[in-house]
Order: sequence, then structure tokens, then C-alpha cells
Amino acid sequence: MFKIQEIREIIKLVDSSSIDEFVYEVDGAKVKLKKNGVVVTETVAPKKEVAAPVVQQSAPAAAPVAPAAPAKAEEAPAAAPVNNDPSLHKIVSPMVGTFYQSPNPDSPAYAKVGDKVGNETIVCIVEAMKLFNEIEAEVQGEIVELLVKDGELVEYGQPLFLVKAE
Repeated sequence: MFKIQEIREIIKLVDSSSIDEFVYEVDGAKVKLKKNGVVVTETVAPKKEVAAPVVQQSAPAAAPVAPAAPAKAEEAPAAAPVNNDPSLHKIVSPMVGTFYQSPNPDSPAYAKVGDKVGNETIVCIVEAMKLFNEIEAEVQGEIVELLVKDGELVEYGQPLFLVKAE
């Protein structure tokens, strides 16, 4: 299976390249990234067959223009309802999935408002395709706001927490 950091790196590389679509399968897991002007999506789906990676490129003339401008347009609507204080760090979802505050319903939340977190502190889980992915704070500070509810569906890049960085 893929680690969150590996998926993030793949997303960054595809986003900064002229590749329009990227598919990678290994050991029964599949990652598919597609750039359609505004949207970069990723899917992790277990399969029984293992296939070689497939890479498709779009026409080079159109590719450099499309990702640059729309990416900023995508961030603006998502950030509008969220507190826009520049001193606060946003912990965002690295994938589409279901947000969970705790490992199971009987356990306490990984992190709640007022908790101090470190760079590698697990703050929540995002479940995608029956895979539970632990999300780390990636910043040291104090959680000041929880932006989603337990069990809520989240989008790629959607802010989950606001952290007052130290």
C-alpha cells in the first residue's frame, strides 16, 4: 500500500509537470491522478491484478497554462468560509475520504481544540476505500479550531484544523 507522504509527493510532481493524467498500480493498490484544468484527484483502490504504470501526457502547448491559473481559483472558494487569519496554519486533507477524529467510536479524539500538537502528532484519520490514513499535524502549535465534523466527507485539500503555530 501507499503511504500518505508518497501520495503527496506524487501529487506535487504531477501538479508541477505537464502530465495531464497519471496512473500507478503496485501490489494491488492503484493511484490515479488527473488534471482537468482545475481539479487534481487521487484514488486508492485495491485490485487483484498488478499492472505496469501508465503515463499519458496532454499536448505540451496547453498544459503549462492550465495548471497555473486554475489552481489559485480552486483554493479561493475552499478558503472563503474558513478563518483567513494568516498566522494560523491549516491542516488539510491529503485525499478525498471520510474524516474521523478517533480510531474508533469508543476512543477519545486524537486532537481537539486547545490541544498542543507537534510535527508528527496524529490529529485524525481520513478513510478512503477501506484504508485508514493517519493525518499528522506537520506543524508545532495549538489547535484553535476544528473545521469538520466526525464522519463527514472531506475533499482533497480541504482544511480540517486551524493551528496557531509556535
